[in-house]
This record gives sequence, C-alpha cells and structure tokens, in this order.
Amino acid sequence: MISQLSWKIGGQQGEGVESTDRIFSTALNRLGYYLYGYRHFSSRIKGGHTNNKIRISTKPIRAISDDLDILVAFDQESIDFNAHELRENGVIVADAKFNPVLPDGVKARLFAVPITKIAEDLGTSLMKNMVASGASWALLGLPLAIFNHAVQEEFGRKGIAVVEKNVEAVKQGAEFILNQAGGPLEEFRLEPADGKQKLFIIGNDAIGLGAVAAGCRFMPAYPITPASEIMEYLIKALPKFGGTVIQTEDEIAAVTMAIGANYAGARSMTASAGPGLSLMMEAIGLAGMTETPVVIVDTQRGGPSTGLPTKQEQSDVLAMIYGTHGEIPKVVIAPSTIEECFYDTIEAFNIAEQYQCPVILLTDLQLSLGKQSSDVFEYSKVVINRGKLDTDPPPLPEGEQFKRYALSPDGVSPRVIPGTKHGLHHVTGVEHDETGRPSESPLNRERMMDKRMNKLKNIHVTHPIKVHHGHHEPDLLLIGMGSTIGTIDEGRERLEAEGIKTGHITVRQLHPFPAEALSPYVNKAKKIVVIENNATGQLASLIKLNLGQADKIHSVLKYNGNPFLPAEIHHECRGLIVWQR
Repeated sequence: MISQLSWKIGGQQGEGVESTDRIFSTALNRLGYYLYGYRHFSSRIKGGHTNNKIRISTKPIRAISDDLDILVAFDQESIDFNAHELRENGVIVADAKFNPVLPDGVKARLFAVPITKIAEDLGTSLMKNMVASGASWALLGLPLAIFNHAVQEEFGRKGIAVVEKNVEAVKQGAEFILNQAGGPLEEFRLEPADGKQKLFIIGNDAIGLGAVAAGCRFMPAYPITPASEIMEYLIKALPKFGGTVIQTEDEIAAVTMAIGANYAGARSMTASAGPGLSLMMEAIGLAGMTETPVVIVDTQRGGPSTGLPTKQEQSDVLAMIYGTHGEIPKVVIAPSTIEECFYDTIEAFNIAEQYQCPVILLTDLQLSLGKQSSDVFEYSKVVINRGKLDTDPPPLPEGEQFKRYALSPDGVSPRVIPGTKHGLHHVTGVEHDETGRPSESPLNRERMMDKRMNKLKNIHVTHPIKVHHGHHEPDLLLIGMGSTIGTIDEGRERLEAEGIKTGHITVRQLHPFPAEALSPYVNKAKKIVVIENNATGQLASLIKLNLGQADKIHSVLKYNGNPFLPAEIHHECRGLIVWQR
C-alpha cells in the first residue's frame, strides 16, 4: 500500500472536467485523506485544454506532486499534454471514442474505456464524467458507496432520477475497467486515512468566510479572475447576516464604495486582481489621506495588462507597496495557507481599523483557486478590534470642533461614525489640519505627514515571518511567500537528505517589512535563495533594500504561468550549492 498518489483529469473546458474533479476529491475528503489541488485552465469561457490535478496523501501536504500516477483523458490532447508527468507504469484511463494512443517514450498502461458510449446508452453524453470517475475510483480499490454519496450531494437537487442515472454511470465505468484490468491495481491501493474531519476549500472561500467572521457586511466588487469566487461566496453568505454584495460597474466604483462604507462605520472590503488594483490606486491613496480603514484583496495572476489571467504569478508585490502616488501608510499581508487566508482576513480588518489605513491581502492564483485540505477553523480565536472608534465623544468647549486628525504619538487619531453627537468633522482628499479643514501650511503638512507615517512604526502582523524546520545556521536559507510554502519545504527536505544544511522562512508581512524579525536568520545563513513567481525578484529586492547582504542573496524565479514543483526547487538550489563549491 502507498501513502500518497497523484490523479489528474484533462479535457476541453466545459466538458465536465471541473465537476469530475469536484466529486472525486469530495469523496476522498469524506474518507479523511489530505488533498492538494491545482487547476490548469484556459482564459476562454468554453474550449481550450484544461486539467485538474489532485495529490492525495495520508499526511498533510501543501504542494502539487512532480509526477503523476493516474491520468483520466477525455481527448488525445490531454494525453499528449500531460503524459510526460506519468511515472513509469502509471495509468491512463481514456475515452475509447477518440482511439487513444501513447506518445513516444511514455511507459504507461493505457485503458481505453467506452466512456462516451456508456454515458450515451444511459441517456446523455453529459454523464461521461461520472463514467470516467467510476473507472478511476475503482482502480484504487476504494468503496463505491462513499463515491455514490458524493454523487448524491452533487446531483440531489436535480431529483432522484438524475442521481440514480449518475450512480449507474459510476457503476458501469467501474465494472468495465475492473474487468479490463483484472481488479483494482494493488500498487495504487492507498493506506487508510486518519479519518479526521477536514475542510476542503479554496483560498478565496476561506477569505470570504474570514470576512464574515470579521464582521464584514458589505462587499462592492467587479468580477475578475482569480478573485471572483470571493464575491460569489459572499453573495450567498452575507445576506444571512444582514449584509449584501453589489456588483459595481468597475473597480474604481468598487473601492470607493468600500471606502465610503467603512467611513460610515460598516466593515467593508473589495477584491480584485492586478488590473483591477491598478484602477484602485488613486482611491487607495484617498483612504490613506483621509485615514479611512479599508481591506482590499489582490489575487495575483500573470501580467502585465491582461497577461495570463488564469495562470500563477507573484508579480504585484512592489506595486501593492509603492503603487499609490504620494506616500501613505498601508499594510500588505501575504497568507500562505488556507488557514492563514481565514485568520489573516480577520486580522486585516482589525489592523485597518486600529491604524485607520488600507490593508492589502496579497494572495496568488494557486492559493486563491487551488483547492486543498485544511484544519477546521477555530471561531473561538476570532477577536474584533475596532481601534480608536469613539461612539460617545465628550462635549466640546464652545467654538471648538472635533479633531478627527488630532496629532498623536502613535499617529492614530480618534475616529467617529458620521452623525455621532459631538463628532462633527470635515473630510477631504487634500491636505488638512487636525479638524479636517484644508490646509497648505508647510508646518501643518510636515506634521500631518509625520503623523500618518508614524503608524508604520507600530504596525505588527501576527507572525510576520514563519520559520519552518531547519538549521539555525544553514548553508542555504530558502525564503519565499504565498503558495510556495509547501513546495519549498519539500525541496528543502530533499536537500537535507543529501547532507545540505538548510532553513526555510516564509515572509508574511511584506509591508512594513519585518526587517527586525528576519535579520537574525539572514545574518546566520551562509547563502540565501529567494524563490518567487516573477521575473525580477521582487521579494529579493525587498530583502536587499531592508537588510542589505546582496552578495549572498540569490534568486530562483519562475514566471511561465505554472507554480513551482518540489523537484525544481531541489534542482535549482542543489545546482547553486554544487556550483559555488
């Protein structure tokens, strides 16, 4: 028996690949396995090759696998495109309809199953995804009852007749391949799972759930890949708590509505990707100048311009830190796991109100859309902190106005909700004095700038860096951010097995940069490798800017639209060590 296995399904977009993956992985989740998924899909609505890959394990995992055990192919293109990943004696379950053939050099077992014919004989070719699922599930020797339960959950709303048809499709797919293969494949039998309850969700859903838990009740947003699922989640969730979502005409309207709602006292957020954030920059500056809290999610994707809208990249880092004209205090947090997506969203709302500034939650496509197992969230950990929000300010002396922007040592002034008695104040996007009235006084300008920027001295995100297992004085310190966390750790483990002393740190607080927290580890490391999905080494640039030591910092970059594989991390880092020796 084996402790982990990798399964992939490929076909044309709109052909049922997504639903097949969803039901297959849901059934595995019910059995208690740990799962990590990756979606490769086209930017087209329909058509174009797409595939979903699931890594299944009896232990926690946070990376896609280098190779592949089972490939389910709805067309020859799926075989041609993905067969190179198959390990020797891997398996292809293909639709006999297109007369599948193995590419040259691929040593795999090919099972041609009449997937479409079985589905058509049962009434519709739409059920071919269930035939294929049943065939690949049977090869693993897993109980069909569990899979059928997942089918019932998927199609139950369509009535018992539809459920029964799909269950029959699963059964016939399983029976056909078991007859062809002579039973389940023993080398693909998984060890029993631990049976613990686990969430199986994408990062976007975790962010949406975190927003609800944080007290967010309004989300204006404009749809954009890969952020749309946050809006779609909250469309269903917020009305249950008295909240709502508005689809705006563009991202400028979305962010200004979110700022306005926060000014009025309601916790609000918006979410977008790189192109949308570019449109939001002026308004983000407005939030900084008016000291209005707002939470914005940037789900990074391939750029620039439309770029690669459905592919992985981490190239918005410097834009999120320096994108606004002028200088404002802001916070940029980069979660790296599903759990962090949930808890960091809550913390983002708290920080935004504590320091009265924009907070950007920076994810990437793989973390946003890659479905994976997660521990169940602990709602007892949720704490709401609204900072210096004054709901009952004292009466003011005759002739005085409420000082909304009062100078203070920590840079944070008292804040009131508009309409609060004794809290009347002026708000403007131009420079202003303590009461909010416009002012061009040079002395006032310096004081107000200092007041706002002083906030950065006190901002501290919980666990600004995450220190993983490794040596205190490593030969090689691997540093990354976002979804690279698991891939880097697997690459590091392979280096350790070869006798190379390593360390691994994930930077979670990108701005203000946690130089003090990171410095001791950078100083002790002999060499540093910064691993990121962009072409210019943006995280490495931040480390050099804040800590120096450019002579021992090296970059491993990938910007072809695909996430890193553990083997790539191992190969690149090992090559660096060998070359320098």
